[in-house]
Amino acid sequence: MPITPSAHLRDDTVAALSTRVLGPHDKGLPPAAWGLTVQEYLATRPRRSHLPTPLLTLSEAALEHNIATMASWCHERGVDLAPHGKTTMAPELWQRQLAAGAWAITVANGAQLFVARSFGVSRVQVANAVLSPLTLRWLAAELAADPDFTVLTWADSVRIVELMSAALAMEQVPRPLPVLVEVGGTGGRTGARTLEEALDIAAAIAASPVLSLAGVSGYEGALAHGTAPEDLERVRDYLGTLATAHHRIRAAGHYPEDAVPVLTAGGSSYFDLVTEVLAPLHDPQGRTGEPARVVLRSGAYIAHDDGFYRTMTPFRRTGDATLRSAMHGWARVSSLPEPGLALFDAGKRDVPFDEGLPEVHYIHRDGGLLPAPEGLSVTAVNDQHGFLRWSDRSAPPVRIGDELRLGLSHPCTAFDKWGLIPVVDDADSADPLVVGLVRTFF
Repeated sequence: MPITPSAHLRDDTVAALSTRVLGPHDKGLPPAAWGLTVQEYLATRPRRSHLPTPLLTLSEAALEHNIATMASWCHERGVDLAPHGKTTMAPELWQRQLAAGAWAITVANGAQLFVARSFGVSRVQVANAVLSPLTLRWLAAELAADPDFTVLTWADSVRIVELMSAALAMEQVPRPLPVLVEVGGTGGRTGARTLEEALDIAAAIAASPVLSLAGVSGYEGALAHGTAPEDLERVRDYLGTLATAHHRIRAAGHYPEDAVPVLTAGGSSYFDLVTEVLAPLHDPQGRTGEPARVVLRSGAYIAHDDGFYRTMTPFRRTGDATLRSAMHGWARVSSLPEPGLALFDAGKRDVPFDEGLPEVHYIHRDGGLLPAPEGLSVTAVNDQHGFLRWSDRSAPPVRIGDELRLGLSHPCTAFDKWGLIPVVDDADSADPLVVGLVRTFF
């Protein structure tokens, strides 16, 4: 029978985060917050200027816009969304995504699955193989304890199926564990490289007494790294292979009789192509043919960015929606050691750098927010410092003590540097109000 959207979590576990006591271990918060709970500190109505640098902030307006935009976009195209929770590892944000209609939360490994279950997420997709016998035994206990809990995992080899089956054979598994056949592509990440391998994996899952064949999965993002026509065509071809694998598995009779197979793909760079190729198969009720559910896993959309995803988002191609960068870095100029060079107090431990260096957008000086002059460029980051350069050496465009608002690239490696992230009401104002503190669990 079809699984009814959407999933949910336990609201009380998220609400309890607001009663946690703050302290020196909460990077980015001032001494004035220490000893107060989250809700008590927010009641003091702190401003962004009350927080020390370096700092990462989130924009409430942009978060709200991005969550609503993606939910609406998926609804209009007739697909479901299981956003990748690894992007933020923030149950407060997962709660908002689920409230907007997300079908599930996706995670990448056992540790992230443990966090999701500790907050009562009712439907989780693990976009990976779960091989640890310890994790599999824990999963069996979770399934036994909660009849409403659903988890889907992946397998890209018969060996994985054998290991999973062996680990679960001695457990009291109340119902078979759903497993999707992962299909890959040459030069890509994990996944069966041929349709014959995919069919063998499907047959092995179907034959296991403790597993259930739940569909076909894959990840297209590792197969292309741009938006040139050849990149897009490579992704389309790969997604066509996922559809073919699904059809051949169904034709071979491997799916359970009452199954609604899941077809899942879609990072944050090519989800438009996923809907183009796979959305016609989305029919959970089987009203027009064989039932199937198409599920996107995009995660970076919630924060978007001012770098990699600004250039790669499918909305640049489709033009039918927009996302806003919801994350900003803050750093203070700490040194002007030589002409054309300034150092600021944020580095690799504070800002992402793997998909592009930060950009300086604004300078906060004398209570105002000034647009950064042209020619400023962040050229490198060390552990705790950033290097800011400019070509005109006649007069420095920044002063020691200036605060810089930074545009950042790649949400996944921004969130994981911060255990608590302030949320501000209006990131473009001179001194926005702090309206939330989002806790992460990396």
